[in-house]
This record gives sequence, structure tokens and C-alpha cells, in this order.
Amino acid sequence: MSSAAPEAVTRAADSLRALGRVGALVGVIAPLTVDELSTRLAWPTTGAADLLLADRYGSEAAVIDETGFHHLTSSTRTLEDVADVGDVGDVGDVGDVGDVAIGTLEELWRRGVDSREVLLLIDGLSGLTHRSASVLGADVTTLQFNAGRESTPAGVVSVTGGSARLRQVLADQLRRRRRRSLPEVVARSGWSIVVKGFDVEHERVNEALLALANGYVGTSGATLAPNPSQHPWVLATGVYDEDGADTHLLTGPRVFELDGLDTGAGAGAGILQRVLDLRTGVLCELAEGEGGDVVSVRFASLAQPTTSVLRVRCPTGLRVGPALRPPADDSVHDQGRSGTALWIRVAASTGGIAAAATQRRTRGRGRGLVGTSTLDRVAVYASNSDTLPDPATTVDALDRAGSTGFDQLLGQHRRAWARRWEDADIVVEGDDELQLAIRFALFHLMASASDAGEAAVGARGLTGTGYSGHVFWDADVFVLPFLAATHPASARAMLEYRLRRLPAAMNAARAAGRSGARFPWESARTGDDVTPTSARDRSGRIIPILTGQLEEHIVADVSWAACCYVDWSGDDEFALGPGRRILVETARYWASRIHLEPDDSAHINGVIGPDEYHERVDDNAYTNVMARWNLRRAAEADGIDGVDGDEQRHWLELADALVDGYDPDTGIYEQFAGFGRLEPLIIEEVAPRRPIAADLLLGAERVAGAQVIKQADVLLLHHLVPDEVVPGSLEPNLRFYEPRTAHGSSLSPATHASLLARARDFDKALEALRLAARMDLDDLTGSTAGGLHLATMGGLWQALAFGFAGLRPRAGMLHVDPVLPPSWSSLELRVRFRGSKVHLRVEHSYLSIHADRSTAVVVGGTPFSAGPGPLELRRQGPHWEPVT
Repeated sequence: MSSAAPEAVTRAADSLRALGRVGALVGVIAPLTVDELSTRLAWPTTGAADLLLADRYGSEAAVIDETGFHHLTSSTRTLEDVADVGDVGDVGDVGDVGDVAIGTLEELWRRGVDSREVLLLIDGLSGLTHRSASVLGADVTTLQFNAGRESTPAGVVSVTGGSARLRQVLADQLRRRRRRSLPEVVARSGWSIVVKGFDVEHERVNEALLALANGYVGTSGATLAPNPSQHPWVLATGVYDEDGADTHLLTGPRVFELDGLDTGAGAGAGILQRVLDLRTGVLCELAEGEGGDVVSVRFASLAQPTTSVLRVRCPTGLRVGPALRPPADDSVHDQGRSGTALWIRVAASTGGIAAAATQRRTRGRGRGLVGTSTLDRVAVYASNSDTLPDPATTVDALDRAGSTGFDQLLGQHRRAWARRWEDADIVVEGDDELQLAIRFALFHLMASASDAGEAAVGARGLTGTGYSGHVFWDADVFVLPFLAATHPASARAMLEYRLRRLPAAMNAARAAGRSGARFPWESARTGDDVTPTSARDRSGRIIPILTGQLEEHIVADVSWAACCYVDWSGDDEFALGPGRRILVETARYWASRIHLEPDDSAHINGVIGPDEYHERVDDNAYTNVMARWNLRRAAEADGIDGVDGDEQRHWLELADALVDGYDPDTGIYEQFAGFGRLEPLIIEEVAPRRPIAADLLLGAERVAGAQVIKQADVLLLHHLVPDEVVPGSLEPNLRFYEPRTAHGSSLSPATHASLLARARDFDKALEALRLAARMDLDDLTGSTAGGLHLATMGGLWQALAFGFAGLRPRAGMLHVDPVLPPSWSSLELRVRFRGSKVHLRVEHSYLSIHADRSTAVVVGGTPFSAGPGPLELRRQGPHWEPVT
């Protein structure tokens, strides 16, 4: 055969390359060698090599991406290798083709490639069923060379005209993509949050639920149509305005808004529906109106975190308005134009947010698109907490993003989300509602923190302006552990936020007459305490806020977070450097804060514990035990610069002398000195329900004098530092404190779920777990409009990982001790431990641990080695034995 390709082959190859430039993935699955396929196509081998080919011989492969073809030749590489997918099975004869097609596309979806963007060329139909075509939703073209095969399933094109006909198919695919179509919305079970209609009273809650963020920029999920009941916002991490207690997150320019739309709230308005695809971080919106439907997709790019993108298909006559708008709160800003780009810059008292955006609108052509147009809008943000950004930087970056184009930006974004899910997904088999709520929580946790620089993760993250965006202990104790175990770079960025404010913490300690570092209860830009000193209660009275002065356990909480990161990541450089400095300075603070009595007992007086219903108490068990842990962990560190043996011995002596309120006769820790003398009021017996704000139900004065607890306090010790409490003390403390806990804080249910699971009280554990999972989805606190409760979401992950799976990093080994409720058939978790990707599947009598490198694990007290292959264990009574 001539080496010169026929004209049809050349054109087909050109079409393939063009498809690659718009982000399409083209594949061939055939039980043939390259030579056999080439012969049937009447193509030279070099033409067939322009396809993505998988065959039982695995002789040739090529992948298409935004840069064109990467031609690979190997004796072993196949489709799954090139696409970096798992084992989807070998292609044997034609009868296996359909199964391989399904497996391949499902695996590509798992890796962030939507099956509807894949043109799959299959030789023969005998293995391709109607299910193959309908389930996958891909553009499936079959190469049917032999007569007499079964009929073509609906939606599948059968090609019998050789290379010329194939070129026509490829050209048609290229035309479809050049029409700038919108990605279809397919609500996959367990992956989609759907909001139908427009509820004026609930809209701000929906804005938070549907928020899009990428660790740098967060955007509300408000509808594209302006409405007085909405308050659309854009937030940039760590950019605050004003000073002191008035410090709040600055809002930036808005890009996701259109003129000329009806939200669906008015009389006669059409259908409105928003769908958040948790798998890909894409928010889709459909608004039906008299003038025609408006369909849109938008995302805040995870791959290019400064970039936000919108595509809209709408009636040609619809007014869309400017590409960029100033903040809704009318903050101080300036604006201008540079070519086709509009820029707006918003100033804070220091620093600010700048954005540039451009948009392009084209008329629809082709079947069903007459009378419509497609709008593409791209915005690029720049933010800085200290200096006002130069708009020129956003304009330059916008040029680069615009040249990349919507399809490529979307593809990069989806693949970035797929990589994050690969390291963090949790699967619960046996509770579909819980499954969706878990993924909702994981999605927003992953979106909350950047993975470079510093990450200031406020109580509501980038999903709202609640608590003014201030950073609390919530971030260190509840959010960071999830990131340390799934995306260590983001946990490191959170610690960088604390490290850069360590000088301010040391100044605060000196101002209080102490040594070391005293981290603030509420922190913002500078690291100075920004906790308000007073507020009005619901009756209008002005009451003092004492948390900033007295809730000092934050000092140990930051230190615990640093060690949590080290234990999961194995980051020795951090442990021996910045992490060690945090340990030392916090230990020095406690050493100067502890009071010694003549009997040599050590005390910490005048504090507020996590409970918060009881103020200015002495020897709060949580505070004392966490301080004790902090002193011991610091003393264990070797070779600390500036610390001599005498200081380390002093830390250990203080730790040993600290009272913790433990009563060996009852096995119960007294929450604080004198707690046992308070009114023995059990809130479970008097409240109509829980969670409840007990101070509102009974009055703050009565609650302060009673054994009523806002949230887990003593019990939190068993959750965070189980090795610091007396073995066997969990169950008596659970029995005593849980009925006395009002769960008046959103942090409380998840902690109880974790501990109840460890105690194998599964009914109560699942009740608490579902409560935590639905906290925002059902707006149980009535405060979700101000943003989502990230710490609750982090607590939900901890309940599943620490509680049900029994995961704990200890001494360089991953400890696993799973407990599974009878109603679940299995639990799957994915984590990263010391550089190894670990996938666990727990069944009632079976456990598998897959690690991609050798990993030391301890299961039920027995050491094993997992990876680089699977470790399979079966429960034999109280022990786990390898499956033979």
C-alpha cells in the first residue's frame, strides 16, 4: 500500500486533530491490531496511529489534548494506560467490546472526562447493547465491516463506508462542538444538589448551598437574574476590610449575573432549576420564560483558581448586561476598560480585589438553535490582603484564559476535581440520603482552602460572610484534619496562616504577662484578636462577650493541628522547623499560664471551655488535658533550638502535675472544678428536642448554674487525644455527658457520632451522624444563609474516618479499627498517609486496604504491611486475619 495517505484519510486525521483542539477525546476499541484495523479502514498504519487505540495486543496508542497529539508506541500501552485509567479489562473478541466500552468510559468519567465528550469508535456491534449506548451517553460510532451483525442500538451510528464515511462522522462531531454547546446536566445519584423554583425566604440559604469556590475565590449560588431577595457576593480568601472587631471579608466584583431575566418568583414565571454537580464543581441553571429558555453553566476553576467561567444559551433578544459588576454592597471601587475587557477594582482598608472580564456572544446555527445565541463570559481575579492589586495583571491573565477557551477550561477544571475526589471520596452503601450529604460536605471542604501560600479558613469558608469571615479554632480542629488526610498542601497552607501570625501571638502573650504565643480566639488579617467584646441578645440587652479573653484552649488547638498535619503527611521538614516552633511557643505559654499550689498540684484558672455555657471556670478538663498534651508533645521533640533539658523537664513536671478532674471510682472526668455541685438538670429530659439553644429555653442564668452543656467538652478529649485519657473512660463519660448536652453548637453532633460509633451504640451514632450531615441542607440552625458550617462538615468526615473506620496515625503507622453499623453493607474511604494513596473498603467481616506504596498499618492491634498491592483481611472473632 502506498505510504501516501488517501485524501479521505488526511481529512479524517485533520478532523481528529481539530477535535483535540476543542477538547474532545477520540477513541477506538477493537479486537484488532493496528495493522488489521488499518486494512479494514483502507488506512495506512500511520493514519490509524492518529487514533486512541486499545486492543488485545496493545501495539499503538495516541492521546489528544489541547496541544494536539502525543503519539506513543509501546508493546504494552493500551487505552487505559494512555488515559491513565485503571484496569477496565482486555479486549478479547468482538463480544467483549461493549463491556470494555462501558468500563473505559465509566473510568474516564471517574477521572473527570465526561462520556458525552468522548467519540468512541468500535469495530463491530455484537458486544454493544442498547444499555451500552443509553447508559454511557457518549457519541458512539461503530465500524461495521461484516454483514449480518445485530441491529444498531438507538443513538449509535453504524459506519460502513470506510475512511471517507468516517471522515464525515468526524467532521459532523467537529461541527457540533464548534456550535459551543452546553454540557448536558445528568443528575447522577449521590452527586447532585437540585434546587427547584425560587423561594424568596429561602433564597439566601440556597445561595450558600450552591456556592462555588476553589480555595481562592468563592461565589454565591444566586440565580443569574437579579432579585431584591438575593444578595450575590464574591469573596477572596484572606482579604479583609476595616480593623478590630469590625474586620470583615471584603466582597469583590461579580461575574455571574445577567440582565433581562425573571428569577421565577413573579406571577406567570416559568420553571427555574439549579443543579450543582458535586463531581465536577459545575452549577447549571435552567430558567423557562415566555421569550424562551435560558440555560447556563458556570464554574470557579479549580485548575486555574483565579478564573471564573460562564456559558449561557439564551434567546437572541435577551439583554445580558456588562461582563462584570461592582459588589452589591457598593464598596469603594474604580473601573475601566482595556480593549474588550472590563475591569473593576475594590479597595479594602489594606489590600483589595481586582477582576477583569470579557464576554463573547454568537448567534446559534443549526437544528434547534435558530433564534438563540450563546454567551461565553470569562473573568480573572487578583487579590491581596496587603496591597491593592493592579488591574493590568488581571487583564493580561484574562487574555491567556480567553485564548484557552471554554471547552479547555471546563475540561481542565473537571479533571482537577476528579483528582481531588480520587483522594477524598467516601462511599456508604446502605443510606443514599446520607451518601449525598457526605459528598456535599466533602465538596465544600475541598473548595475551602488553597494549596499554596496561606489559607485563612473562616467559620463559613468561602460560602458566605457569616462571622465576618473570622478564623476560629474550628478551622484547626475540624477542617484541617480532613485536608491533612486527603490534600496535605491545603493543610500546610492553613498552618502557614498561623505561622505568619505567630509574632502577633507572641506579642499577645507578652501583653498578658505570659511567655510563648497566645493565639487569638478570632483572627483575621493581622493575627490580632478581633473578637467583639459585647453584643445584643435576643431581648435587646447588651451582654459581654468573654471568649476572646478566656477561651484559651485555642493555643493547644493550633499546636494539635500542626501535629495532626505532621502525623498524616510525614512532612519532616515542617516538623523539624515551623511545626517545632509552634510546639515550643505554645508549650511556653502554658508553662507561664499554669498556677502551682503549695501541694504541687497544677491548675489553669479562669477560662472558658468548648461548652461556653459556663464562663470563667477553673480547671476545665478540656483545656487542662489539651495543655498537658501540648507540654508533653513539645518535650518529646528532639534537638529544639533554644530549649535546654531543664526547660523540657519543667514542661513534663507541669504536665504530670496538672489536675484533670478524673475520678477513678466513677471513670468520669469532671468538666470543671465544681461542675458536680451544679443543679443536676438533664436537658434530654426537659427539652422538647435536641439540638436546642438551652440558654434561650431555660435562661442563661439557670443554664450557667446547671449541668447543661452546649457541646462536647470532656468528650472532645476522647475524640482528639484518645491516648491522653484513661483507657476505658469513654463509655462512662458518654453515658454521663451526652444526655446533659443540648447540642447548641453545630460542632457537637458529629463528635458524638464518632464516639458513639466507637462505643458501638449504632442507633444513636447514626442519629447524630445524620444530624451533622443535614445541618446545612435542612438549615437546622437557621443560620445557613450566612454561609455553610465548614467545621460541621469536617466533623462529619472525622466521624466517618476516626469513628466508624477507626483511622488514626500513630508513630508512623496508620491504625485501622473499623466498626460498621448493621444497616450499612460497606464503607469506603480514600486518604493519603505519608505520601501513599490509601483506599479502604470495610465490610462486616472483611477489610481491604489498597496502598500505592508500602505502608505500615495496624489493624485491630496487629501490624501489617499494605501496598503496593491490596491487603485483604477477614475478621476472626476480635482479630483480623489475612485472606489466603
